[in-house]
Amino acid sequence: MKIYSFPAISNPTATILILGTMPGIASLLANEYYGHPRNYFWKLLFTICNMPFSTDYETKKKLLLQNNIALWDVLQACERQGSLDSAILKEVPNDFKTFLKQHPNVTHIYFNGQKAAHYFKKYVETDAAYTLVTLPSTSPANAGMSFEKKLAIWQEHINPFKMDTQ
Repeated sequence: MKIYSFPAISNPTATILILGTMPGIASLLANEYYGHPRNYFWKLLFTICNMPFSTDYETKKKLLLQNNIALWDVLQACERQGSLDSAILKEVPNDFKTFLKQHPNVTHIYFNGQKAAHYFKKYVETDAAYTLVTLPSTSPANAGMSFEKKLAIWQEHINPFKMDTQ
């Protein structure tokens, strides 16, 4: 089945870009990034930004924008049965050349899992101006790592309040 990613959530002042691979079935049905109730993405971000957690999608998007964090997927489209990144076929990357031109303040690109990093490196050429970091996947499929361990690793790298000094 052919599936498509969501548009980026971003503003031109973004300094951080977080990239997933492709929305899973639960996200597609909810029409939201990280819409699976057991995905830790939003819980991690609210904790990192020191904000009370909300399930409201508009509040989630506002959290990103207020903290100069852009969110997108590496792939624009692909064929996939189910939600696993390992099942992706016939992938089409998003247009990062245009996106990064439109977001000149982005200095750090974080990958939500190994597959996002793999596809980005396969299709996108960047220069040394960007710091690229692969973080543990927030997906429930990555159940071997606790929320606390994922949070510690994500917090070590993503801090929207200190990005100016890095």
